[in-house]
Amino acid sequence: MIWAENLTKYFDDFLAVDQVNLNVRAGQVLVLLGPNGAGKTTTVRMLTSILTPSNGQARVAGYDVVKEPDRVRASVGVLTEHHGLYGRMNALEYLEFYGQLYGLPVEAIRQRSTEMLEQFGLAPVSKQRLGKYSKGMRQKLALVRSMLHNPPVLLLDEPTSAMDPESARTVRDAIQVLRSKDRTILLCTHNLAEAEELADQIAIIRQGRIIHYDSPANLKLKLLGPTEYEALIENLPPGWIPELPIGVRLTGRSGNTLRFEVDAPAEANPFLLRLLIERGLKVISFQQVPHSLENAYLQAVAQANQEELHVG
Repeated sequence: MIWAENLTKYFDDFLAVDQVNLNVRAGQVLVLLGPNGAGKTTTVRMLTSILTPSNGQARVAGYDVVKEPDRVRASVGVLTEHHGLYGRMNALEYLEFYGQLYGLPVEAIRQRSTEMLEQFGLAPVSKQRLGKYSKGMRQKLALVRSMLHNPPVLLLDEPTSAMDPESARTVRDAIQVLRSKDRTILLCTHNLAEAEELADQIAIIRQGRIIHYDSPANLKLKLLGPTEYEALIENLPPGWIPELPIGVRLTGRSGNTLRFEVDAPAEANPFLLRLLIERGLKVISFQQVPHSLENAYLQAVAQANQEELHVG
């Protein structure tokens, strides 16, 4: 549904996007992570045929972004940083206006608008002028607009920006519902917990170039190492070091707590627990130490910085 090969964009001599490759199948959510100015928004604009690539090629929903821009735009729903809301309109008028631009029948526009405004908690203010909406309300209405024509591809740039926690949860739940075998979603966000919750694939982009592209689980394994587990032991002898099974390494000790790095948890953990218990130790708890996507992202950026220093 979204495919790009060596997608590149120059603005005069400035290289904004550098040979980006993407392959997002129907039913998948790809999250683009990166700092401001990394090239995320420029990439989205090329994928929506708003900007013409300097080099490379891309297809969205089966259409070439350069040769078939009208078909691309009709096949995507886009939430951008600047919403383009018309302050004198109310929500129903605004959605009807955009629905007609998409060529939707008026009755279908009204039915879908009513349903989605209700879903996002905007029904009570649907006849209020948009100029009186808060930033979070505007964000939700812009998201409704992007989904109005039920497009097969959604490109969402910071969809929960400026929202309160309850509204952000509503939007994330909606994105989960929209995930289907017939729809592809590309999401740009700075919210790493949100990315971890929603993403099938993560692309970390830095200075216009993708430096990592994988599933969240594989990224964490690649950047942070194998899974760690922590055992809290009531009667841990001072200085005691267990004889560990193959694939298990002691990585930390603090008070009555031991931390282990485990290559194959399903195979090794039962042996490790049995070993501790057979030594007469009272294991109060044994639990996984979660590797966060935030730590993986920070590690990826740190590695990229180190590589730059070595090259320099």
